[in-house]
Parts: sequence; C-alpha cells; structure tokens
Amino acid sequence: MSAIPNVLAERYASQAIRNIWSAEGRIVLEREFWIAVMKAQKDLGLDIPQEAIDAYEAVKDQVNLQSIMDRERITRHDVKARIEEFCDLAGHQHIHKGMTSRDLTENVEQLQVYRSLLILRDKTIATLAKIDSRAQQWQGLLITARTHNVAAQPTTFGKRIAMFGEELLGALSSLNHLTETYSVRGLKGAVGTQMDQISLFEGDIDKVNALENKICQHLGIPEVYDNVGQVYPRSLDLRTVSVLTDLASGPSSFSRTLRLMAGHETASEGFAKGQTGSSAMPHKMNSRSCERVNGFQTILKGYLTMATGLAGDQWNEGDVSCSVVRRVMLPDAFYACDGMFETFLTILNQMDAYPAVIEAENEHYLPFLMTTTIMMEAVKAGVGREAAHKVIKEHAVATVNDLRAREINKNDLLTRLADDERIPLNLEQLNALLEEGRNNAGSARAQVDAFTKKVSSWTERFPNAANYEPGSIL
Repeated sequence: MSAIPNVLAERYASQAIRNIWSAEGRIVLEREFWIAVMKAQKDLGLDIPQEAIDAYEAVKDQVNLQSIMDRERITRHDVKARIEEFCDLAGHQHIHKGMTSRDLTENVEQLQVYRSLLILRDKTIATLAKIDSRAQQWQGLLITARTHNVAAQPTTFGKRIAMFGEELLGALSSLNHLTETYSVRGLKGAVGTQMDQISLFEGDIDKVNALENKICQHLGIPEVYDNVGQVYPRSLDLRTVSVLTDLASGPSSFSRTLRLMAGHETASEGFAKGQTGSSAMPHKMNSRSCERVNGFQTILKGYLTMATGLAGDQWNEGDVSCSVVRRVMLPDAFYACDGMFETFLTILNQMDAYPAVIEAENEHYLPFLMTTTIMMEAVKAGVGREAAHKVIKEHAVATVNDLRAREINKNDLLTRLADDERIPLNLEQLNALLEEGRNNAGSARAQVDAFTKKVSSWTERFPNAANYEPGSIL
C-alpha cells in the first residue's frame, strides 16, 4: 500500500524544509546523533571500538522505512525499532548507551526545529528586501487609503506596502530572538537527573557534563537547559509555533489587501503566461496565490491552538500524551510557514500596479479624502470645529448620494462647499487644497524611507539571505 502524501510537504514546502522533516531525513539525523554520542563517550573513556563507530557511519544513510515499521509493529516502540534496525545494519550494539528514548527524540526534534528556524529567518529577510524594493518603487504613487474598507485619506502604494513590511519586521525580531536564545534539552536521562550517564562513567559528573557539552556542540544550538525532566517544556513549542504564526501575519494582511485592490483593478499579484483564472470564465485573473497565503495563515492559527493546548499540561517529569500532537503540529507548521514564504515571494516578484486606474479612483474620491484638511482650514478661518464638520458632512453625503444615483457624473463637492457661506473658503482656495492633497500624502514618503533603513540593517547583517529566490510554485 502506498503512503498517504502530506499535502503541505509535497505541494507547497521547499526541498530544504522537506529534507529536514522527512522520515528519512529525521532517521539520518538520529543516527548522526547516536554516532556523535558514541564518539564523545569513546573520547571520554568508554570502551567503544573504533571499528564499531566506522561501521555505524558506513550505513547511516541506508534507510529502509518499511523494515523499521515492521519492527515497530512488533516492539510497539518506535525508538527501539530504530535502534534494532541501525544495530543490525552496522553489526554492532554500541549506540544508545546510558540514553533514554527522549535523549534521542527531544534533541533531534529540537535540531529539526532550530535548522528550520534558520531557513525561515533567511526567507524572512529575503521577503523584507523584496517588500522594500516594491515600497521604494511605488513610494510616490498616490492611492486612496481605506479604513473599514471605505475611502478615507490619501496615502501612497509604497507606504501601504511598507506598513505590512514593518509588521513582518516585528515578527523577524521575535524569530531572531528565538533562534539566539533557543535551548536544547541535552543528555538528561529518564527523569532529567543524568543518573544513567553518571553510572556509565562510574560517578564522574565532570565527564558527564563534558559529554553533554560535546553533544550540544554537535547540535549547534546556542543554549542548553539546566533543569528539565524527561521532556523539555512544551511552552517552547508554543513560542516556536507562535513565531511562525506571527511571521505569516504581515504577508497575510498584505495579500488580503492586494486581493481587494485586484477587485478594483488598481493592482494585482500578476498573471503568468498560460495561467488560467477560471475554468468557466475565460476573462478572470484570480488572486489565487494571495488566497493561498491567507490559507496558510489559517492553518498556522490551527497549529497555534494545538501548541497552546500542550503548553502547561506537563505531568510530573513528562509523559507521551503530547507525541501524536507534536508529530503533526511541528513539521506541518514549518511546511505551512515555508510554503507561505515561497508563495509570497513569488507574489512580490510578479505583482503590478495600474496607475491609470488608480488615478481615476483618486479623481473620484480625492475631494472626499480632503474633507479633514478642509475642515482644519475652516477652523483656522474661525469656524467652530463641530459646525464645520456638520456642514462638510451635509454636502459630502449629498454628493455621494447624487453620484450613486447617477444624477451627477463628477464629484462636485468643492463647488458645493464654495457656494455655502458657512464655509469661509472660496473655490480657488479649495482647489489649491485639492492640488496640495494630490501631491502630498502626509509622512507617507518619509515613512517608506524609515522602513528602508530598518530593512537595510538586516540585509547588511545577513547579506546572503537577501538574495534568496523562491522555487517554482504550483
């Protein structure tokens, strides 16, 4: 019977992440861990023949998943099955000395997490570099900003892009802090006291500490827990999945907004040659990649709920009730976040804006967008703030209603205000305010420059990361 595919892995995630989390990849990491422990134990005086270590090294990449599964059906213990398989391949029995299953699985799973976090950090920086490039490209392109999805005030497309980019910057800071402070369980034994390793080294605690230090160097993880039981705290998994969900939040909001803009034909995610938007409607160019990014965010929120359920639920020194959850949650959360970045980077490469359509929208809305500025000018001319608000609202609502009823075909709000003696501004003054608004979106351009400066601090720190390009997506 063929294996049931993991859709997130096979359809969306990159090869680098699949290599880390695949069944074969995990088994190789476990075997490398066992070999590292054997080498360290031998260096510290245990009687482990070099030919045994060489034999294990020679077969570590020979992974037969079916054979391991057949063994597990008998042992009902996954680690015991993998121990037997590796020892039979090597023709020796020197791995796993003084270790409990969690000495193997916890450390290897944490290695998978840590290496995946480093990959996602690079992709986050690459994404920010592309967001910055687009923000600079459209830094001065005036658009109609919306709050509550209703026209509000002028902004620029570059500022809108930088807004979501800055959200991703915050997530990157959290990710980087996690990678710099991530703590590995280490070799702590069945209940965290290192009792079996101490017995193996005849009470020499210094050698046991040296062994753990060597293993932590092999893993390359920056910190190590001093006090754990059989398992490391599942609150660390919560922080990990929380960061992944955070990383997807800015891109998801960006993608949702781009979908809305596509509906108004002011921008799009791009449309590849040969692409089909709808099987029934030939004219359609759907924002399918943006929709996918939104879908990944929903998936990550589901895994975040799972991680929340495990945190704070440890029994004494540990149990295995979390195992089935973590076997789904951890790899799939990384597949989803990685697939999100692959998709979002593609969007950033291919997206486009349509200035002519944007300008037509601005012409329609700009008099409305300038009402707060007009109100402030009226106040400066001596009108009470609430009185000015009432008059401007009266004419704005009437103008909107007339436009909707097609009684007028052009926004004439400024003429109506100029003709009302309650507003001490003439048409020339109002038109001047309109032109100023057409060329001025407050601090939008300066805010893009500030975003660029922040992104540059990361790309200078990780120059190779900024050059990452996504693979081809379905």
